[in-house]
Amino acid sequence: MLKEELEGLNISVGVYQSTEEAFTIPLIPLGLKETKDVDFSVVLKDFILEHYSEDSCLYEDEIADLMDLRQACRTPSRDEAGVELLMTYFLQLGFVESRFFPPTRQMGLLFTWYDSLTGVPVSQQNLLLEKASVLFNVAALYTQVGTRCNRQTQAGLESAVDAFQRAAGVLNYLRETFTHTPSYDMSPAMLSVLGRMMLAQAQESVLERICLPGIRNEFFVLVKVAQEAAKVAEVCQQLHAAMSQAPVRENVPYSWASLACVKAHHYAALAHYFSATLLIDHQLKPGADEDHQEKCLSQLYEHMPEGLAALATLKDGQQRRQLGRSHLRRALAHHEESVREASLCKKLRNIEVLQEVLSAAQERSRLKYSQHQADDDLLNLIQAPDIVPKTEQEAEITPPQFSKLAVTDFFQKLGPLSVFSANKRWTPPRSVHFTAEEGDLGFTLRGNTPVQVHCLDPYCSAGLAGAKEGDYIVSIQGVDCKWLTVGEVMKLLKSFGEDEIEMKVVSLLDSTSSMHNKCATYSVGMQKTYSMICLAIEDDDKSDKTKKISKKLSFLSWGTSKNRQKSASTLCLPSVGVSRPQIKKKLPSPLSLLNSESSLY
Repeated sequence: MLKEELEGLNISVGVYQSTEEAFTIPLIPLGLKETKDVDFSVVLKDFILEHYSEDSCLYEDEIADLMDLRQACRTPSRDEAGVELLMTYFLQLGFVESRFFPPTRQMGLLFTWYDSLTGVPVSQQNLLLEKASVLFNVAALYTQVGTRCNRQTQAGLESAVDAFQRAAGVLNYLRETFTHTPSYDMSPAMLSVLGRMMLAQAQESVLERICLPGIRNEFFVLVKVAQEAAKVAEVCQQLHAAMSQAPVRENVPYSWASLACVKAHHYAALAHYFSATLLIDHQLKPGADEDHQEKCLSQLYEHMPEGLAALATLKDGQQRRQLGRSHLRRALAHHEESVREASLCKKLRNIEVLQEVLSAAQERSRLKYSQHQADDDLLNLIQAPDIVPKTEQEAEITPPQFSKLAVTDFFQKLGPLSVFSANKRWTPPRSVHFTAEEGDLGFTLRGNTPVQVHCLDPYCSAGLAGAKEGDYIVSIQGVDCKWLTVGEVMKLLKSFGEDEIEMKVVSLLDSTSSMHNKCATYSVGMQKTYSMICLAIEDDDKSDKTKKISKKLSFLSWGTSKNRQKSASTLCLPSVGVSRPQIKKKLPSPLSLLNSESSLY
């Protein structure tokens, strides 16, 4: 019963269709997936305290913003603003996934979404279900925008074409990226059919746009319109065939499949009607462009009927009328089939405008045939060939352009996502109390944001206080440094002169992650003597005065003590001759946050 109600809602003319009075066949929109409330607060607060070692109360506003955004996405407006709202939440989920959802464990959040076609609920502790469902609703909203366009104007029809192509692009992206969604409306087979349906409706809107100014009763205009109608008939026939295949035929609404069949026959009938009109109403007159007309008539068919030639038919009035009447007979056969299919479906029988359009088109073809019917028609053995489908604008997928929407990470206070993410672990913040000796800190800095301790003298004040090579500086004297550059951190450190400085640092627990790429270059098949290392340090000091090391014992003198020798051997070697690419301070692109595991979902 719920499935029937959903089908009735989605096929209803009054819900999503344009409010303008229009004598056009209705289009099919997708309904939005419904969801239950989700409370992020407890889980995210616990994770911030446990994983990031920060006071979770400081992030209450950010968590509230996230929950408000999700709530707003449940009832978006049926326009571009609604689409942007859903896209914003989808991109925000990329940040949330990287911040709070480690790939190795479940977070305990249960997401529940209802199938838009069957109403069956699906619940998972998986953020990928949330992301996929939001993306499905983006596509559904595009379809509703398309059906609400005013199809009585050129601009409205262009907007409809664009909306359906964008819907097809989102559905295609969803099918390629989220390949194991448990909800049936997002299965690869169903998404493929839905995308095909959107492209068919875009092609239908292209034909309506061409016919909107009126169809002039001219030979070349009629050739073009006949082939455009044949193109729409072709894509609708392919859509109906796809809807009739297992496994999607069990859950595709019967009214959708019926409407696809009705449209395939209706537009095929129109193609034959316009072909009949160009043959019957337009005799080849002296001075007419015979070559052009011959070429157009030849291109109208794959091949001319047996015994007929294009130019000879154009010049022979009787042959033209006979071929035209055979097109009218095929048009009437398609009209009868479209009316019959519409009458078999209760939902379609209740759509008055559809019944009116089909009846009017059938009556027009019947009237044309009665005007030109001949006594020998029953003996006329000419079979009208199929019209070659051709269009001036092929409906194509428009991929979603996530990069055009600027979205700010709600939780950027946690630090740069390249380091402070859910899949990296580090020590709790350690306080290092030290002073600069004669203006020298005893270490240098490296990296972008956040800045790392580099070239640390283990016997300087900071080294003795617990600082380590590779530590990330998170704050200095209570000032958050996670987003500060090397120059900004160095300026801040020097501003305290020789006063005691409290610096908080963290160390990545995964040693391979904490080592900078530049330092790793020395460990690959390159043995260096202590003297070479000393020269490297001297060269480094000359090349960059900001990296000067104060009061260091030479590496050679450290060999007098076993403990000191051990310390020297484990020290991260300085970088020499390797330029570090400068990266601008900015948030990572939301596209980079789309989990690579999505393809396995």
